[in-house]
Amino acid sequence: MLATAPVQALQLDLPATARLTAQRDSALSQIAMPVAPFGAGGLPTTVIEGPVQRRAYRVSSPGLTPLQILAPLRAQVEAAGYEIILDCDQDSCGGFDFRFAIEVLPAPNMYVNIRAYHFLAARTADGTAAVTLLASSAQSAGYIQIVSVGDVAQATPSAPIPAPQAAPTAGFIDQLLNTGAAVLGGVDFAVGTTTLSDAPSPDLEALAALLRERPGLQVAVVGHTDTSGGLDANINVSRARAAAVRTRLIETYGADATRVDAAGMGYLAPRASNLSVEGREANRRVEVIVVREDG
Repeated sequence: MLATAPVQALQLDLPATARLTAQRDSALSQIAMPVAPFGAGGLPTTVIEGPVQRRAYRVSSPGLTPLQILAPLRAQVEAAGYEIILDCDQDSCGGFDFRFAIEVLPAPNMYVNIRAYHFLAARTADGTAAVTLLASSAQSAGYIQIVSVGDVAQATPSAPIPAPQAAPTAGFIDQLLNTGAAVLGGVDFAVGTTTLSDAPSPDLEALAALLRERPGLQVAVVGHTDTSGGLDANINVSRARAAAVRTRLIETYGADATRVDAAGMGYLAPRASNLSVEGREANRRVEVIVVREDG
């Protein structure tokens, strides 16, 4: 039994257990299609323009490798006359750097295991259509992302995507590992509240991936406030915010709960003066600190 997944200029048959988890379409857009693995200069890409369809699927078949998920789709792509431009696994693609240089639908709809993924990019010889496939696997399920572009007049080479230290997510990880602490981006609370917004956080996604890549790493999420209000109230607010971020990291991004602690400092560790609006805003933050790395 097969379930059909319609994509622009290409009809792919997915496993019967594949369930659509996310989709995002654009009537006219551009994608930066990787044409080579991540290297010293970043990720070489080709910009392709046209109608874009993005789909993510969860495959309820525990034990499958990324290649087992992707290989039947690759055969269909080749049979449809597409030319394979790039075909690589997590090691040959470029590991962590490659993963965070490509477009991926947000977790938990599309989960990418840094230690187990496979990527494929292909296009038609006449340049009228292109497709990228990303497959990954976890203990309980597999995941597939399909991004397709159709009605392409031509494909124009683009400058490489910047090296990871220039990207906000990679910058967060670099700072965390180099200094032992980093402020989380994409983590928003209204003043005086402990309710975390639903906005996606690439930094939390990157942190969860780092914890999977380095199984001995232990971190703590630490909340901070400005000096508005009393110390006891701010301690409580900062603890609750840190706990909310920890919960999001675990439940949405799949981090191991035993390796993430949460704490609150209130206004006792400012980054800037609380005498200015700008300083108070800088002091309202959630940080991640490295506690230790075993093994």
